[in-house]
Order: sequence, then C-alpha cells, then structure tokens
Amino acid sequence: MQYHQSESRMYYSSSSVAESLERVVRLASGSAVVIFSVSTCCMCHAVKRLFCGMGVNPTVYELDQDPSGQEIERALSHLLGGGSAVPVVFIGGKLVGAMDRVMASHIGGTLVPLLKEAGALWL
Repeated sequence: MQYHQSESRMYYSSSSVAESLERVVRLASGSAVVIFSVSTCCMCHAVKRLFCGMGVNPTVYELDQDPSGQEIERALSHLLGGGSAVPVVFIGGKLVGAMDRVMASHIGGTLVPLLKEAGALWL
C-alpha cells in the first residue's frame, strides 16, 4: 500500500466543497485504486486488507493525518449523497463507493473485472 498525506500544499477550511471535490477527483485519478480512509476506522482497515489480500496495491489517503482531511471528508460525503464518508474507494478514477458498494461488487463478482480493467490486477 502506498500511504500519502495528500499533497504538500496545505488546504484550510476556507476551501469550498467544489474545490474539495476537484481535489478528490484529481487524487482519485492518480492511481488505479485509491482509498480515502481514516487510520482508526475498522471498516477502512477491512477494505484495505481486502484489496491487499487480492494482490492490489492501493494508494491510501489517511484523512485524519491530512490538514484538509475534514474538508475532503465532507466532499466525499457529498459525492456519496450524505452519511459516512469513509472508506471511499475509486477504481480507475471512477467512484465505486463506500464499504457496502465494494463488498457488494466483490460478492457479485464485478470487483475483479473492474480491477483488471483499471490495471490493478493481472490475474
């Protein structure tokens, strides 16, 4: 897993939701699999373990370790239509969703094809 504290620039609470959404899109398109997480969240840990167990090397952004993490979390919540904002998974730059959507895709057999299409899995 590649852990990032996001970008070196600091973003403060004056950022608008639109700017935060733009930043999320930019970060999400930077790798085949991107997970927005909080380091103390058990569901975040579970989704990271799922991908690592499949042989995927996701890029992980720990929002509780990022100065603008709360703003990014609000933007993610907005993308998901409200509710809990982590973990949020993007594959191939496209929003998959939170843990429920990832697990539904995994159980339904659509997760592996998504990962292959994004170049995150070769088997």
